[in-house]
Amino acid sequence: MKLSARIVASAAALALAGLTATACAPSTSDNSSKTDEKSGTLRVWLFQEVNNKPKQAVVNSAVTAFEQRHEDVKVDVAYIPVDTRAQKIKAAFNDPKSAPDLIEYGNTDTAGYVNDGGLADVSEEFAAWDEAADTDPTAKQSVTVDGKIYGAPFFVGVRALYYRTDVFKDLGIKPPKTQAALVAAAKKIREERPELYGLVVGGAYTYGAMPFIWANGGELATEKGGAYTSAIDSPAARKGIKAYTRLFGDDNCPATKCAEMGGNDTIEAFSSGKAGMAIGGDFNHQAVEDGKVKGKYAVVPLPGVKSGDIAPAFAGGNNVGVLKSTSHRTLAVSLMKSLAGKDTQRKQFDAMGFLPTFTDVRKEVAEREPFVEPFVRTLGAGAKFVPASPGWATIDASLVLPNMFQEVVSGRQGVDAAAGDAAKKMDESFQKSAG
Repeated sequence: MKLSARIVASAAALALAGLTATACAPSTSDNSSKTDEKSGTLRVWLFQEVNNKPKQAVVNSAVTAFEQRHEDVKVDVAYIPVDTRAQKIKAAFNDPKSAPDLIEYGNTDTAGYVNDGGLADVSEEFAAWDEAADTDPTAKQSVTVDGKIYGAPFFVGVRALYYRTDVFKDLGIKPPKTQAALVAAAKKIREERPELYGLVVGGAYTYGAMPFIWANGGELATEKGGAYTSAIDSPAARKGIKAYTRLFGDDNCPATKCAEMGGNDTIEAFSSGKAGMAIGGDFNHQAVEDGKVKGKYAVVPLPGVKSGDIAPAFAGGNNVGVLKSTSHRTLAVSLMKSLAGKDTQRKQFDAMGFLPTFTDVRKEVAEREPFVEPFVRTLGAGAKFVPASPGWATIDASLVLPNMFQEVVSGRQGVDAAAGDAAKKMDESFQKSAG
């Protein structure tokens, strides 16, 4: 499949639109290092994937090349769980002696981490980096706060619908083109194949739930004059919450098993052959390929409410940044460029399916890999992002939305009450981060 440069470029722009954030003054004390050592050990924290071996191989290759260029330098890479990253990284910001030199972080964390005073301003080094000229402008925005750059884009990610082609064929099901058809297909699979989840969902899978809220016209928050107010309890958002939480039941994905699932859990269920459908990212492609369903699945955009519509997907992605407290700033910035550079992003795509952030590299990989197509279509249909507020990091870390979903799924609260409680907590975080 060949994609035009225009399609690829516009999809990239939509994928990361609106990421520029405005933050208050850092809430932690200045922990900037006064030294810049040119030898020693660089410590790196990267996120652990569902299947981490392919990522390790790519990172090891980049690290080996880096160490060969710097004879007196060793690189120590640790892989940390995504779900507990907030506490671990915040602790590192407050304790420079135990902190790494370089971290991988989600693009939703940028404003919060800058507000915490943890990330180093690398604007000058980024501007002088030759490869940076090909960074998609909106990918660059994902590391930008108040006009300053706090890292390098690592990859862009978006989710779509994975489905079992063999199960669909056996049961006479066609890929769904509406959310109603999606629900009907899920229930039919569960009824005919009770050993399978129809559409595997997770009560802790925030980014799998968001498309249902957005597709029904809801928003997470509204912005006015740089200030955010929660909209999760609006009528449209509540409609989306109902659409998602109704998928938790014996006729699809039993709450007793699915309420605590996160995104990785749902992908593991699908790749191991325990589900007919799953909402997964381009970055989950290799994990599925390595599973039992290899050769027996396909991917289409997650449908919207109306036929032909694509549900808005969360425009995700990760960045790599240098900590302000590093005593190896020059080396850390150099390693950042190696890990987030074109060569590594090419290998990362081949190994994991992570979409590159460089426009030329993304065009190159999209032309030779058909599996990219439904994800690019999803981006082109209009991806969305979380509120560009440092308060979002608190909302995310305190599991406000997963707790809301789980309250509804468990039957402890109705949608209106759970959404109302979540809105209050979100507004408290927005207000505290406003300065």
